[in-house]
Amino acid sequence: MTHSTRRSFLHSTASALALGTLGLAIPTIQAAGPVKRNGKPHMKLSLAAYSYRDYLTGKLQPKMTLDQFIELCADLGLDGTELTSYYFPENFDQAYLVSLKQKTFRLGLDISGTAIANDFCLPPGEARDKSLAHTRLWIDHAAVMGAPVIRIFAGNVPQGDSDQAAIERCAAGINESLKYAAQKGVCLALENHGGITTRPEQMLEIIKRVDESPWFGVNFDGGNFRSADPYADLARIAPYAINVQIKADIFRGDKREDTDFAKVVGILREAGYRGYVVLEYESAEDPKTGVPRHIETLRKLIGG
Repeated sequence: MTHSTRRSFLHSTASALALGTLGLAIPTIQAAGPVKRNGKPHMKLSLAAYSYRDYLTGKLQPKMTLDQFIELCADLGLDGTELTSYYFPENFDQAYLVSLKQKTFRLGLDISGTAIANDFCLPPGEARDKSLAHTRLWIDHAAVMGAPVIRIFAGNVPQGDSDQAAIERCAAGINESLKYAAQKGVCLALENHGGITTRPEQMLEIIKRVDESPWFGVNFDGGNFRSADPYADLARIAPYAINVQIKADIFRGDKREDTDFAKVVGILREAGYRGYVVLEYESAEDPKTGVPRHIETLRKLIGG
């Protein structure tokens, strides 16, 4: 049953009418809304393993391990490290996850989160089931490591399908996964990552169909909107952010420009954001020289 069908059921079926007749409260499902925060804006710095992807995959030498990436984050004086799922060794076990938890703690780091590849726009069938199972598996992994949040994707509209149908299926996939995530104490953060999240209007359409939950929010990616005013688009999703990734590049349409870090941090402050700001470096310059420079810029801006 889809999310919209559930809402219609709760409001219009004979069961609901009977409850009203008896003077009992009629259950309703609230949609996800902006994150409720207290206190002043507060930001901490982390770095996404994706930033060193060419070293972690061995495309550039010397090849880096995830353990070495964690040590790099400590050397950079960061508060956290984001361990992208793509760079975990093959056939790792729970003992490996526990070792990452121990290593980061002893180095004074949080595992600020992890990130997976999934597609919730897929129609019912084996591929969709596989994507949902993959999400549950990484919820389990995140819980063992102590990672509080997983960045998830929405997905792409299947050929011949409509945006609306894909949005409905995406929301249904998030709602199904949220039930499991809540049991494990792991948040799911939907990223603005192309596909049916290319524009903020699409993001908000999905969010309206997600059940209200303290375990759901947005992964605010500062480089993924490509429009006439990407900063204005980012401001629209900032109130929903529970995790933030900032890139050094931003696009006005297809034209690349250097990200105005101060402007992005100002957007986050205006939204009252409290949490991690994760540098996800994708620029042409080697991360060994580019990342430390941008980390220092961000450190000065957030006051950490």
